[in-house]
Amino acid sequence: MDLLKRIVFALFLLLVFFACKRNPLKVNISDIKDDIKIVRFDNELISFPSKDTLNEIVKLSNAHPDFFNLFTYKIIRIGGIGDDQFSDLITQFVTDTMILNVKTLVNEEFSNFNKMEKQINKAFKYFQYHFPEKKLPTVYVYISGFNQSVVTAENIIGISLDKYLGTDCKYYQQLNGTPQYKIANMHKEKLVSDVAYAWGVTEFEETNKTVSLLDNMIHHGKLMYFVDALLPKMKDSLKIGFTKKQLEWCQLNEPQMWTKLIEKKMLFTSNRMDIIRYINNGPSTSGFPKESPARTGVWIGWQIVRQYMEKHPEITLPELMQNSNYQQILNDSGYLPD
Repeated sequence: MDLLKRIVFALFLLLVFFACKRNPLKVNISDIKDDIKIVRFDNELISFPSKDTLNEIVKLSNAHPDFFNLFTYKIIRIGGIGDDQFSDLITQFVTDTMILNVKTLVNEEFSNFNKMEKQINKAFKYFQYHFPEKKLPTVYVYISGFNQSVVTAENIIGISLDKYLGTDCKYYQQLNGTPQYKIANMHKEKLVSDVAYAWGVTEFEETNKTVSLLDNMIHHGKLMYFVDALLPKMKDSLKIGFTKKQLEWCQLNEPQMWTKLIEKKMLFTSNRMDIIRYINNGPSTSGFPKESPARTGVWIGWQIVRQYMEKHPEITLPELMQNSNYQQILNDSGYLPD
C-alpha cells in the first residue's frame, strides 16, 4: 500500500511539474469560428489585360478601394487613379519583365498558399481570443517590386510575397542596399511572425512615455510577447529573426549583457543613437562582441516581459499591452539574469 501511495504521489508531482511548464499562451481557440479574409491581390492585378486597362483598373479599385490606394500611392508609388499617367504606369508595372519573372517565382515558392493562409488564420484566432472586441483586419498579398515586406493601415495588412522568396533568390543579391543580415530573414517561414509583429506595432503604438533605452526595450519586449500570444508554438529564433547560433549566444551571455548595460549607465539614456544601437536591426550590436546579433535590447526586453507575465499570471494580454509603466514592469518582473 505504501508503495502505491508513493507511486501516486510521484505521478502527482510529475503532473504539477508539467502543469507549471505548460505554456499559458497555448489557449483553446477551437470555439473561435471567424476566419480572417485573405485577398490574393497579386493574382487579380497581374491578370488583367492591358488592352482594356482603364476599365480593369476601375473594377479593381472598386473591389478593394482602401487597399488599392494604399498600394498605388504608398507601396509602388505611382500615384492615384485620377492622375494623367496612371494608366500607363500601372500597365508598365504589370507587364514589366522582372515583375512577371518574380510572379513566377512567387507562384513556385507559394504553390501551396493554403498552408500559409491556415497559419495566418490561426494566429488571428489567438488574437480574437485575447482581444474579442477588436475588429479583424483584411490581409492583402501582392508583389511590390521588393518594397516593404509588411505594411499596415486601419483594418488592413499588406504582405509583399516577393520579399519572402528565400535567401538564395537571385534578385536579392542584385538589390542595391540590401545587406546580408536582412536577406537572412527573407524566407517564407518568417512571413507569419513579421505579420504578427507588424500588427502589434499598429495596434499598440509607442507613447510619449517611451523615452529611455529601458522604455524602448520593454515596449519592444511587449510586442514580442504579443507575437508569443499569436504564435505560441513557433520557435523563438523565427519570432525574432535570429539564427540558432545567435539565439544561443544571447541565452549564454544574458547576464553579461545586462551587467554591461547597468555598468555603462545605458538603461536610462535617452540618446537616440544609443537606443538605435540596441534596438534597431543590423549585423550585430555595437558595443557587444561581434558574435552578438543586432536587437539584443529587444531580446532582453522580451525576457523581462516574459518573466513579468510568468510572475503575474492574473495579468491579461490586453492589460500588459496597455501598461506603459516600464519601470514598474521591470521592478515587478524581478529580472536578474545569472
